[in-house]
Amino acid sequence: MTQTGVPQERKLVTAIPGPRSEELLARRNAAVAQGVSIGLPVFVTAAGGGIVVDVDGNQLIDLGSGIAVVNVGNANPAVAAAVATQAAAFTHTCFMVTPYEGYVAVCEALNRLTPGDFEKRSALFNSGAEAVENAVKIARAYTKRQAVVVFDHGYHGRTNLTMALTAKNMPYKHSFGPFAPEVYRLPMSYPYRDEDAGLDASGPAAAARALSVLDKQVGAGNVAALIIEPIQGEGGFIEPAPGFLAAVAEYCRANGIVFVADEIQTGFGRTGHLFASEHEGIVPDLVTTAKGIAGGMPLAAVTGRAEIMDAAHAGGLGGTYGGNPVACAAALAAIEEIERRDLAGRARRIGEIMLPVLTGLAERHSFVGNVRGRGAMLAVELVEPGTTTPAAQLAGAVNKACHQRGLVTLSCGTYGNVLRFLPPLVIGEDLLTEALDLITDAFDEVAKSLPAAEAAPSPRPDTD
Repeated sequence: MTQTGVPQERKLVTAIPGPRSEELLARRNAAVAQGVSIGLPVFVTAAGGGIVVDVDGNQLIDLGSGIAVVNVGNANPAVAAAVATQAAAFTHTCFMVTPYEGYVAVCEALNRLTPGDFEKRSALFNSGAEAVENAVKIARAYTKRQAVVVFDHGYHGRTNLTMALTAKNMPYKHSFGPFAPEVYRLPMSYPYRDEDAGLDASGPAAAARALSVLDKQVGAGNVAALIIEPIQGEGGFIEPAPGFLAAVAEYCRANGIVFVADEIQTGFGRTGHLFASEHEGIVPDLVTTAKGIAGGMPLAAVTGRAEIMDAAHAGGLGGTYGGNPVACAAALAAIEEIERRDLAGRARRIGEIMLPVLTGLAERHSFVGNVRGRGAMLAVELVEPGTTTPAAQLAGAVNKACHQRGLVTLSCGTYGNVLRFLPPLVIGEDLLTEALDLITDAFDEVAKSLPAAEAAPSPRPDTD
């Protein structure tokens, strides 16, 4: 499946991290602001396919994809060639000064690929946070309203406005306020936790609870935009119950609210469709994208209904680097790879391989509370054995055990108790199978550290 010069095999020649990485970590600690954290302190020299190579010669299996960025694989040859060609031609002019075709071509591709058969427009930016912030600007210009509605467990970025939109305090918001006003938060459909709380966990019931809060506390006529991740990312890969998104989207249509799908982590094939909104046939008014759009180059976009996108006045959108020509060239190559190689189909295949193994972990270990996700966006929520109490320390222990075995794995979740798996969509099945064996070993190792009664399997594992 891969086309890369990096050998597609795991190889450990030192402890993780190795001595050279330790040296660079010391330099990092002396030079880099401490607010910039590191999850796995191995310093990378090469990557491709499903492998990351560090400065000590270790080859680790990549189950993070740079947080769902390198869907087409790191240093994808087509992307690398497009970047080199464009960089040799020109690296920057600013599209708002002297434009270039690449920006237009990326917008044309996004207008074609995002859900909805209506006329669309796009605008390009640098990061997911910029895309979300500009979606709010556009929605406010179109509706002449101010309020913005988001959801519990949501993550939308680290700028001042997007910190206000983001639900989680630590590490994203703590000590950084005050935040932008006119932001309101609704309860999210979280089937595992809703059931535990004794609530009706169905999608329509969860939507009714959320929309009741909106009606009472905000008023539909005051809302410019409702922003939601079709599957929440940093919040814990929370997949809302069927019918939830549809009910919320219908409410927005009925009340003149711009429905914004934040597809920054879920987009470009990650969940088994090109966009996660397609799983339930949802057609957003605006879609925000970034991460997987350009194979690792910084690029983001807002795409949506032409009449909404065109509401902002001339000069109201843009930025010096937004839609950089090199990033646009990378995006066009990445999109072609995604389509040509049917990487959305590949994501579905990854899910078919991974889910049975992860579900098996729930059957074996009482500290696995929930397994969920779609395609190549999967998660395991860890709890105190035999309970539903979030267990961040167990998630940390399993994550560390994975790292020591040569796996790049990530945690997430409002409670810090979720392990998330985001392999490149081009990862070989042999590597994926090996990674799953190592994940199983890591869970077994952590289980052995628990009292025997706590490590016993749950009678009824809960999986979505």
